[in-house]
Amino acid sequence: MNEVIIFTNATGGVSICIPTGELPVSEVQSKDIPVGVASFIVTVDSLPHQDEDFYDAWEQTDGVVTVSLSKAKEITKARLREERAPLFAALDVQFQRALEDGSDASEIVAEKRRLRDITNLADSCSTLDELRALKVSN
Repeated sequence: MNEVIIFTNATGGVSICIPTGELPVSEVQSKDIPVGVASFIVTVDSLPHQDEDFYDAWEQTDGVVTVSLSKAKEITKARLREERAPLFAALDVQFQRALEDGSDASEIVAEKRRLRDITNLADSCSTLDELRALKVSN
């Protein structure tokens, strides 16, 4: 099946209905797409498969699917927050030990600041590749 049905769902994302081939795609469209929702029959190849890592940032306008850079930035920030969480936990232990030992904790503090600020880097990105390149590890 080379054709799918796309429409904007209630959360503003793109939903894709993939017909099984038992019925013509136009019949599936009239049967399975919510009433009052604009839907479009498109070829699978017209979807931005190279950007499936940002699927939740997909938007469609008149049957053309694009990736919202602002949504992709928020997705990247969430990814970075998840990736840094265990690092923060480990740094908290190191910081506590440094306090107990009276050791210099300035490097630990600097690393925690770097991790805290890493999500801000997404705001200055202008492409999806730049967002993908952002990593928590140095």
